[in-house]
Amino acid sequence: MPPLLQKLVEEYGVSGSEAPVRKMIEGELKNHVDKLYADKLGNLIAVHEGGKPKAMLAAHMDEIGLIVKNIDVSGRVYFYTVGSIEPVYLLGDRTHVLGRPELRGIISTLEMTDGREIEKLPKLENMFIDMGLTKEQLKKKGVDVGTFIVLEQEFGYLANQEFIYGKGLDDRIGCYILSEVARLSKAAKVKEMVNFVFTVQEEIGLYGAKTSAYELSPDWGIVVDVSSTSEENSLRLPGSGPTITIMDSATIGNRCMNEHIENIARKKKIPLQMDVSDVGTTDALSISISKGGVPATAIGVPVKNLHTTVGIASLDDIQNSIKLILEVLKNPPKHCLK
Repeated sequence: MPPLLQKLVEEYGVSGSEAPVRKMIEGELKNHVDKLYADKLGNLIAVHEGGKPKAMLAAHMDEIGLIVKNIDVSGRVYFYTVGSIEPVYLLGDRTHVLGRPELRGIISTLEMTDGREIEKLPKLENMFIDMGLTKEQLKKKGVDVGTFIVLEQEFGYLANQEFIYGKGLDDRIGCYILSEVARLSKAAKVKEMVNFVFTVQEEIGLYGAKTSAYELSPDWGIVVDVSSTSEENSLRLPGSGPTITIMDSATIGNRCMNEHIENIARKKKIPLQMDVSDVGTTDALSISISKGGVPATAIGVPVKNLHTTVGIASLDDIQNSIKLILEVLKNPPKHCLK
């Protein structure tokens, strides 16, 4: 596995604190694109110069996390989530203060602390982080209301080493794919102008894509993200190819774009799964409604255990996503712009 994917997954960048991820991607792309800069909101934009029409490809740098809302006298750290997280998924997770890896903790409840039976699913307000310190000790170390907390997990492989696991697969997988496509664009002889945009604050409101799409004014767009699986219905399974968004909870993928991508996948024998979901959305929403509207859709890598620290994804799906997007860039959907 190329080391960049592991480095991206293991880096920490909760929404609003994406700078370490941005710095890593800058280092990877500085010698492979024509222009590289960060805008005022913190989005990283890598430009492949070329003719019209102009494309925007986006992947978000931020990941889910926590923020301190209260600390009681005994030092229990109560929190809100940054991004959408099902509370029960957090029990037993390891944490540390953003930028302070020595300030570690464990997410717990009173029942869990005392080894008692949990009779009802715990709510977020009943969970806390146990850092082994009193309120006074925590404050002396700079931990207070508003402190950001990250969720810890190492990157690794399952018994079948075709599958990886880790935290932050949403959307460091997309950042890796987009970095590889940007790096390979010159060798692939991509002729049109492409803005590769690594966005901020997707998990809390798709904000980075809103501002960058408005400023760049692309002719068409593709978002590179992840998609939830549907195991009980045998849909969107890891290892069966990337997905293309037909509809999610807030977006209908542009039909012309989707048909164009499906045709390319068919011709190049790249597996592709249809993604219809009533949960979640992507930066494609922000791009599609920018200014007068932009034909846009999303290509995703199916991830089991989405929005947890133990996401699971297929390396084959990641590589097939890179192949598919490069083919789309070499054969852009000009007929969808009329």
